Amino acid sequence: MDLENIEGIGPKTKELLKKLNIINTGDLLKFYPYRYDIIKRSDLQNIADGDKIIVDGIIEGQPTVIYINKSLKKIIFRINTKHTILNVTLYNRIHMYQELKCGKEITIIGKYDKLKNSIVASEVRFGLLPPSTKIEPIYYTTLGLSSKQISKFITSALYTSYTFNSLIPSYLEDKYHLLPVKDAIFNVHIPTDILSLKKARQRIKYEELFMYMLKIDYLKLKLEKTSNAIERKINYKEVEKFIEELPFKLTMDQEIAIKTILSDLETKKRMNRLLQGDVGSGKTVVAFVAIYANYLSGYQSALMAPTEILAFQHYKEAKKLFNKYKLDIVLLTSTTTSKEKKEIYEKLSNGKIDLIIGTQALIQQNVLYKKLGLVITDEQHRFGVNQRNILKSKGISPDVLSMSATPIPRTYALTIYGDTDISSIKTKPIGRKEVITYFKKEKEILSVLEMMKSQLDLGHQIYVVAPMIEDEKNSEVENVVSLKEKMTKAFGKICNIAIVHGKLENNEKGKIMEEFEKGKINILISTTVIEVGVNVPNASMIVIFNANMFGLSTLHQLRGRVGRSDIQSYCILIAKESEERLRMLEKTNDGFEISEYDFQNRGEGDLFGIRQSGALGLNMANVQKDFKMLQKAKEDAEEFINILFTFENNPEYIPIIDELKKIDSLD
Repeated sequence: MDLENIEGIGPKTKELLKKLNIINTGDLLKFYPYRYDIIKRSDLQNIADGDKIIVDGIIEGQPTVIYINKSLKKIIFRINTKHTILNVTLYNRIHMYQELKCGKEITIIGKYDKLKNSIVASEVRFGLLPPSTKIEPIYYTTLGLSSKQISKFITSALYTSYTFNSLIPSYLEDKYHLLPVKDAIFNVHIPTDILSLKKARQRIKYEELFMYMLKIDYLKLKLEKTSNAIERKINYKEVEKFIEELPFKLTMDQEIAIKTILSDLETKKRMNRLLQGDVGSGKTVVAFVAIYANYLSGYQSALMAPTEILAFQHYKEAKKLFNKYKLDIVLLTSTTTSKEKKEIYEKLSNGKIDLIIGTQALIQQNVLYKKLGLVITDEQHRFGVNQRNILKSKGISPDVLSMSATPIPRTYALTIYGDTDISSIKTKPIGRKEVITYFKKEKEILSVLEMMKSQLDLGHQIYVVAPMIEDEKNSEVENVVSLKEKMTKAFGKICNIAIVHGKLENNEKGKIMEEFEKGKINILISTTVIEVGVNVPNASMIVIFNANMFGLSTLHQLRGRVGRSDIQSYCILIAKESEERLRMLEKTNDGFEISEYDFQNRGEGDLFGIRQSGALGLNMANVQKDFKMLQKAKEDAEEFINILFTFENNPEYIPIIDELKKIDSLD
């Protein structure tokens, strides 16, 4: 049903809802509250100083306006709650003065001051509280839309003739005593009591997790049945010769990963493998071996990176590594000139390019491949499913290798990546030293500057990281611009200092990075734009300001920018106060151990640092908090996938099959 059929939604509101990814009535009904306010009259006998208080009563007397200064004004008045008289202070709401009439019924929500017997109001509602507890849903909003408006639209939609299809087979609904789907959606948006809300949330979470796992099993079946996958004859002799001529010796984990990938490339089943390895573990060279084997078999390869910096890094490494070989390698990014692009497109479609490296420019509509056999995505979690699948679809049925330096906890990986084979590289290249990590409080900045000076004296380079580009009205948070001034005061006379961040033009970013790589810049101040792909062996220290604002995975990635040679390297984490999770980084350099810790201790949100609903299609369920339910859903999905295609004509299963068919177009 079209949104405009719902009362209150016109073309303008429809556009605002689109910003929240609400396109149709189904999306609206699946736009669940992110929290609830429990509206219940406070017991004044049992409330402590500073507590949140909800009271209702009648305004007594005429309110008074007090002008404290130009930007701060307050209204003070009294309310009679039948049991007591309370003073109320309302800041910067002068527009409400005319409505605050003597004798008017009112509800106040705010902070209680026991000594003054008063409330500093955060919210004012006209009218008295209902006799029973009210559970009020709170929704994410966008500018121009309030939570109350969204709640009103959803309530209207609930009472339309919308069809609520269950995506859980009835035998599983019975097994877990789950609410019917219609009741669950009603109760989650208009809860009458806590128990019905809990049951509704349990139903919705299970359905989301069950469907997610069922889709994984469905994709797995499709992969197993794919008949048009590429079947190569691997030239092991030439591949081994290539490995022997590498300027370094491979680790055992790299050798195992290569052996497995070559075996995948040789079979008729399409490869769908995740290569995960800690920062600096040597995943890229494994990918290059796979590219070389693919080239020897007569196929093209595409390597897609999330940033221009990383794409350019891969391009330079590929040119260096394949210098003695005949591979035609090109770089394609948004900054490639129109003339160069035209030439690349032509050569690519004619099969004259063996390896193309780039950003999302690789998946534009006019990019056509003659014989694409291998697709590699680096830092694959940064790409949406659609982006990865568009690239896959450019070949007949190319093999897919995804790389990630964000190690995934084993139990999590086995569940979430059920359709993907996983190779892990845990050992670091020979000669690399562990990065020593120190936590420092902000007041210890002098000792940090001394440590930096000692590295500069040795001729080494330093990264300095800030969470923001410039002052965003938060004086307590460091930014790139202010740090440049501070570092210039400290070291400006003895070294060159530069800044790099996402808002710079790509050409300017590239130039600065090149100068840093050549050693012309001694201190590089940056945002997390340098998180992945930057490889400067002479950089021996990274100093991260406001480290508490970054996730553990990001901090570990940033730390991976140093320790890329045999030079002893250091990571300094700076924050106002110590945190246990930051101290964790002092204890270990093992990304797998860090990811397990993160998995066990992190709150709401996705391990990969992207909003979970976008990454996994989950609107309410959380793969961490609901992990036990996820494992149960995995078992149930594996059992049901066999039943589904045996009894696919069962009318009950039609909505489930329709949902599965939606992912056919993506694959």
